Amino acid sequence: MFTETVDLPAAPPFDLGAALRFMGVFGPTAGEQSVDGGTLTKALRAAGRTVAARVVQAGDGVRATLHAAEPLTEDVVRAAADRISFHLSLDDDLTGFYAIGRKDPGFAPVLERLHGYHQVKFPTPLENLVWAILSQRAPRAVAAHGKHALRDEFGDGITVDGAEYAAFPDIEQLATLPEGRIAELVGNQRKGRYLHGALHAWLETDEDFLRTGPFGEVKDFLLSLPGVGPWSANFILIRGLGRMDEMPLEKELRAAASRAYGRPLTDAQLERIADGYGPWQGYWAHYLRAAA
Repeated sequence: MFTETVDLPAAPPFDLGAALRFMGVFGPTAGEQSVDGGTLTKALRAAGRTVAARVVQAGDGVRATLHAAEPLTEDVVRAAADRISFHLSLDDDLTGFYAIGRKDPGFAPVLERLHGYHQVKFPTPLENLVWAILSQRAPRAVAAHGKHALRDEFGDGITVDGAEYAAFPDIEQLATLPEGRIAELVGNQRKGRYLHGALHAWLETDEDFLRTGPFGEVKDFLLSLPGVGPWSANFILIRGLGRMDEMPLEKELRAAASRAYGRPLTDAQLERIADGYGPWQGYWAHYLRAAA
């Protein structure tokens, strides 16, 4: 086993413990990593290689020890570091968000409870895309079964201290699967067709564009994918890409906001409050749901 340690800074305030608590209740990735005290261990794909990362808080950021079956080349270390940083949203500067939230009496207690929490995104936006399609009108257990079947098709496992971790495939791997095989793995012909088309369109785009390109263009791309509607597009924008520009109205948010603000809120009232958070409205909505 080969190892390499990298220190990754985070925009303060940052609390890895808050991120780990969220992971403990986030259903779409349940059981796919281990959390032991303040240590996160997870497998990931980096530059075409499978790597296990063991992550702990280190000062204002994190220290990640990478494990691999082969020597860790510079490009693999760089790709793994980027994936970890993006997954944990280490670069998110919450200063403006916190300044607004502290002046909001209904939201300030939520802010205090989650102080230092940077949004935990899906490990990759690709994984978010797959989950968004699989989870449509399906019980969570059924969606998880399909996701794990796709993952296990490629056998990207790695053992660290006697525990086995499996990485979700990268796009180059998933795009090799014929439509029929995808449908067989996920147990649904229609979703197999959607996934096959969406994966091949995803293969032709660039993740840097999805992360940083004009918001409208990225949203239009997502909406062009088979099986992706407005709700799924917003889901991927926020939870897979950290694009917090818009706040999707949904039942869970209405309930979480009504609890936080101590009264039932209409959609119009929610939108007025969210507008006060400007580019942070997605973070406001995510904090409300995470606190609930």
